[in-house]
Formats: sequence, C-alpha cells, structure tokens
Amino acid sequence: MSTATQSHYYDSQSFYDEMFEQDLSVRPHYESVHRLFGRMKHAELSMRQHALNQRMLEEGITFTLYSPNQNEPLERTIPFDYIPRVIPKHEWDAVDRGVRQRIKALNLFVHDIYHGQRIVADGVIPRRMIVSNTYFRPEMSGLDVPGGVYITASGIDLIRDEKGRYYVLEDNLRSPSGFSYLFKGRTLMSELFHDLYLSSSVQSIERSLNYFLSSLRSLAPNGKRDPLIVLLTPGAFNSAYYEHTFLAQQMGIHLVEGRDLVYKDHKIYLRDLGGLRQVDVIYRRIDDDFLDPLAFHPDSLLGVPGLMNAYRAGNVAIANAPGTGVADDKAVYAYVPDMIRYYLGEEPILHNVPTYILSRKEERDYVLDHLEQLVVKETSLSGGYGMLIGPTASAKEIKDFAAAIIRQPDRYIAQTTMKLSRAPVMVDGSMSPRHIDLRAFALMGEETHVIPGGLTRVAMREGSLVVNSSQGGGVKDTWVLNR
Repeated sequence: MSTATQSHYYDSQSFYDEMFEQDLSVRPHYESVHRLFGRMKHAELSMRQHALNQRMLEEGITFTLYSPNQNEPLERTIPFDYIPRVIPKHEWDAVDRGVRQRIKALNLFVHDIYHGQRIVADGVIPRRMIVSNTYFRPEMSGLDVPGGVYITASGIDLIRDEKGRYYVLEDNLRSPSGFSYLFKGRTLMSELFHDLYLSSSVQSIERSLNYFLSSLRSLAPNGKRDPLIVLLTPGAFNSAYYEHTFLAQQMGIHLVEGRDLVYKDHKIYLRDLGGLRQVDVIYRRIDDDFLDPLAFHPDSLLGVPGLMNAYRAGNVAIANAPGTGVADDKAVYAYVPDMIRYYLGEEPILHNVPTYILSRKEERDYVLDHLEQLVVKETSLSGGYGMLIGPTASAKEIKDFAAAIIRQPDRYIAQTTMKLSRAPVMVDGSMSPRHIDLRAFALMGEETHVIPGGLTRVAMREGSLVVNSSQGGGVKDTWVLNR
C-alpha cells in the first residue's frame, strides 16, 4: 500500500490500528499479511472474494437478520473479510490467562448464588441485584451440577482502547454464538490463502472441537464413559441454526428439537428408530424460559416437559446450566473484578470498561447529564439491542433514553464510550479501516480451554461501533502466531 493510500487510510482520530503504527509503518507481526495484500491486483482480490462468497453460499454459512422495517426476516451469508487479524503469541498469552481467570471466578459466583450466597452476605454484591435479576432461577437453588461446571461454553467480548489495552466489554454465558464462523472461517482462509497461512506459523484450532466434546462428555451423570449427547435447537427458523447443525455434525452428537425428546421415570429419552435411548447430556441452544414448560414458560413448544425434574434427579446434564444468565447480566458485569478478588484472591488480568450503575443516584445523575458522551445498555438484552450510543445519537433518542432511565434505572447501565481499535478490511480492492472487537471462547470441563484467537467481529459500516451479526456486522479469521 502506497504512502498516499496509507495517509488516507489512517486519519487523525486516535484509534489503535491493528496493522499500522501511528507513524504508518506496519507492525512486525503483520508484515507478511500486508506484503501479500499490498501487491495483489484488484482482479485477483475480486476473484478471491467471489470464491469466498460462493463457498459460503454453497455451504449455507448464513445468519438471519430481523428488522422492524422488514415484513420477513432476511437470511444472508455473514460478511467475511479475508484480511486476517493477527495477534502475536505474547499478547494472546495474556488474554488467555485473563479469560481463564474470569471464567473461573464467574463459575464460582454462579455456584455461590445458588447455594450459600456468601458474596451477598459479605456485602460484595447487593442482594437485590441477584433476586430481582431476570435470569435468576430459584429452581436452581441448592442443586449441585455435574463437576460444579455451570458455564461449559462462554464467549467473552474484548475490545482495545486507543493505547492497545484489552478490556472486557461483556460476558456471554448462556448460549454464546459464533463458533461455526470461527471454524469455517479458518477452513476457508487456510484453503484460499494456503501459502500465507502456512508461512505465518498460526496456532491451530483443530483440536478445539475435541475440547468442546470432551467438556460435554465430562458432564455425563455417574461418569458414564460413552454418554449420549444431544444439541437442543429451537429449529430451522432460528437465526443461528446453521451453527447448530455445524456443531452437531462436527462433534458427532445428535441435533434434536424438543419434540424429539421425551421425559419418563425422571429421565430424558431420545425417540429413535429403534425405540427410546436415554440422553445423558443436553447442549442447549434455547433460552431458560423455553427449556421446560412445566418449570418455566408454560406456553413453550420448544422445550421438553419434565426436563427439570430429570435434571434435579441427576439423570441428565444441561450445558450451559439453567440460571447462568444471572452472571452475564450487564449490571452484574460491573462486579466481576470484585468477584475475582473475592473468590480467587487475585487482581483482574483483564479490566472492565468503566461502568456506571444507574440504581446509584450519584452515578445516575452524572449519566443523565452526560448521555451524549456515553453508551447506555439495557441490562437483560444482547446482540446490540436496547443500546444508546451517545456520540452518534439524535436529540430525540437521548431524550427518550433519559426518560426510560428515570422510570426504571435498574434496567440500565452506562459505560464510557471506548475508542474501539480498528483493522483493515478490503473494500473495492483497497484497505479501509473498520472498528472491531474479539469474542474469546472458553470451554470448561475437567480443564479449561480457550480457543486460540476466537472470533474477530467487524463493524462493516464505516465509522460504526456496532459489530454484532444481528446488526449487520461481519467477521474475520483471527490468527494467533506461534512466536
């Protein structure tokens, strides 16, 4: 890329750029990537992009968008940019340690709030934040889960500020999505850019699916050696159905809907051609409310009547455990550093984005006076919904959010508007900067495995800070180097 192009690429705003230093020189770990894409002709780049899009269409790598302006949902291939994000080993090692530490503390927290609630009794977290939480499930109180593992699969969203420091933006602990884009993206990149991939000494993610399967196997009641594992999906109309089919196929487990399972004698069975087969582990991709109409939402047609009875009897494991959502609530998020200190006696390796709890009057008053500078989030929503991004919001949006905060301050938190780092994407044959984050996936079983690199999510619209797939965001392959 020429100096003139680089000057156009890198504007005066003080964002951290993954590929370029502030003097426009290329960061050492990006040199081979920059060299390749800088010398490729427009025609060849277009040909590669076409081949990539064609493969995604053929393999059905899609995501469903829901918009209030559309009569019907739009199914499309997720935007995939083929300039990989590159992370040097020493940098990733720190992220890996930080994610492990965070998940360990969060898992201890979930166990604690459904047992002794020591953290509440000791005044670290207010009781009302637990008992009034949308995702708190009294049905889980006193229930011991297999191996003490509540959070089998998690997605920790990380961002970098203008100095390149990592921060945790939020924790996704219920049924995080994006695994399929991570694995399929790596497959496509290793095939379409084979020489670059091999020469870059990238850490492999091939064994990560085995870790995932091992984590699920470790939950089997009574240590059963060859457990029957199923993935419970809402069905083909779910936005992440492609991922459900992908994971079930890759791990060799059964893809089922609620109607495929039956409760009998405090056990769950799979209806099979040969009769009923007892299910040992359910990796669920449906929300708590719909798991069991006898225990939660009575109108649910997605779950299995009696499932919670079998769960309480210890005859089936559920991953992630019901009630884990209480720990990824956006208000509880603010207390995770305190959890790490309380349960582990350690200082957090990864820090939170500065967060305001709006039930506290002083913090609420400050936020109401500075809404145009802050990001406001509804605590129980995810996927980019229920958000106000102050610096880009209209006067009406700010006024409406202020009124909502005054009515129900407990429903919202506010955060400092972070200057998300940027990485180049290819637009019409030229590199153009876009804001990114990183979803780091952790798998917890007998040991904890953090998938090297995770999934880089991209705000495909220029200047946008919203990277969520549900809001039109795209993805990149993330390469963690061996050096």
